[in-house]
Amino acid sequence: MAGKDYYSLLGIPKNAPDKDVKAAYRRLARKYHPDVNPGDKSAEARFKEINEAFEVLSDEQKRRKYDQYGSDFENAEAFARARQQSQQQSGSYGRGARGSPFTTYEAQDMGDLNDVFENLFRGMGGGGARTGGRRAPRRGQDIEHQIEMSLEEAYNGTKRVLELQSQQSCQACQGTGRVKNSVCQQCGGAGAVLKPRRLEVKIPPGVKEGSKVRVAGEGEAGAGGTGGDLYLVIKVAPHPLFKREGDDLAVEVPVSLTAAVLGDEVQVPTLKGSKLALKIPPETQNGKVFKLAGQGMPRLNDTKRGDMLAKVSVVLPTNLSAKERSLFEQLRSMRPN
Repeated sequence: MAGKDYYSLLGIPKNAPDKDVKAAYRRLARKYHPDVNPGDKSAEARFKEINEAFEVLSDEQKRRKYDQYGSDFENAEAFARARQQSQQQSGSYGRGARGSPFTTYEAQDMGDLNDVFENLFRGMGGGGARTGGRRAPRRGQDIEHQIEMSLEEAYNGTKRVLELQSQQSCQACQGTGRVKNSVCQQCGGAGAVLKPRRLEVKIPPGVKEGSKVRVAGEGEAGAGGTGGDLYLVIKVAPHPLFKREGDDLAVEVPVSLTAAVLGDEVQVPTLKGSKLALKIPPETQNGKVFKLAGQGMPRLNDTKRGDMLAKVSVVLPTNLSAKERSLFEQLRSMRPN
């Protein structure tokens, strides 16, 4: 299996049930969370890997594909289809075998081999008419690639180095599919070949689940024309503390009973790793939400930010001393209802 070993990252066997996957994730997320390890870059990197592993192994379909193809499973099926198409295009022409791209044309009077290719490429969206026996240039197809990231990365923006395989313009025929009035042997007349490549991309702050980041010209190569675009489809892993609500961030803030009754100042965590001071007025009810303006997520392609929504979670005291219990008894006698 190529790529990252998600099972080892979570410390679980390959046949671990879903409940063990979730339990391992919760345990490790608490251990390596940036709020617990401020300034520790190795813990931050491990936290990102743990989120990535959980996002795959907690999804039945993704886990099945990961077990089959490895950590680059998102592209594996597309690669297989591209290879199959390339093999078909470079196979035996005009035989009309089952599954061949020429089967559709068996009953037609197509004339010479040039006419066969003209009809084939038109049927495949390849650009239609030819000029002087060569296909007209066509733009390459757009492609999508899923990017998984933590909420912290969505907050700050990040970079990724992608290992991609995509159709690139055939150098032997310059993307035309023809060499000296014959089918290009290098690409089988397709005008493009499947090649691996590395690409560093920048993802701006404020992206959210389902956002698409366009990288111009980095899609499939065109057949003698410009390349298509690459669209990065964003997947954001769940966070153990924060919940995103549009551009706002919701977080529960534990508050002691005495602070809720008498008023106090509490600390609210942030995705930056710092703390915000929040004044709790006397007689604050459990579940009360305080809005901290401008402390939420960055808005994509904007200088403004959402808000932080801090929800009070009153923590009742435990292991009361005799004196504390006596005081609560006195309070109950004073406020029986």
